[in-house]
Amino acid sequence: MKIAVFGASGRIGSRIVNEALSRGHDVTAVVRHPETYTGGNRPHLYVAKGDVFDSQHVETGAFDHDVVVSAYSNTGGATPHSIAEVAVPLIKGLKQAHVKRLIVIGGAGSLEVSPGLQLVDAPGFPEEYKAVSLAHRDALKIYQHEKDLEWTSVSPSELIYPGERTGKYRIGTNQLLKDEQGKSHISMEDFAAGILDEIENPQHVRSQMTVGY
Repeated sequence: MKIAVFGASGRIGSRIVNEALSRGHDVTAVVRHPETYTGGNRPHLYVAKGDVFDSQHVETGAFDHDVVVSAYSNTGGATPHSIAEVAVPLIKGLKQAHVKRLIVIGGAGSLEVSPGLQLVDAPGFPEEYKAVSLAHRDALKIYQHEKDLEWTSVSPSELIYPGERTGKYRIGTNQLLKDEQGKSHISMEDFAAGILDEIENPQHVRSQMTVGY
């Protein structure tokens, strides 16, 4: 497949690129500063300049691809709400490029910990992560109103970290996954693997999904 990844230089985006290449896909890493991209010269990897906040850039980056992945995060000084703001130009750009399939990296805060109670609203949720989590939830609401694109919002577990690719993980929908010890966690490498599983075999079109142990 031909996969375009916006935010390819980020911690999660770079692992999605690696996982897609390892499975034999053609990958375009769409980044704001190609001159500083450290993804390397690898077979089937292409680098393009683009800003996910500009629908024309999104159209150009998405054109002639089967799937677009948005791994945008608000690192680098952007306000948390930029996570929600990116949804509009992203949707518009894909439609202009006539690309239907969109994978968006969401947050864990919008996952339910009990019926009707999302993690971000649960007692004890860390205050320092609240603004970003609420922005991810706002973005999800925008995608949930989108009827033309075949979008999927992929949420990590409560804790996501650089680690190993074990290939052993579970896929859920809108509820927080926990392991046998009650811990909700996933390595970035296995998170990327779960995302590629969804790209290759879509099971959560126009819905939310999560990856966890």
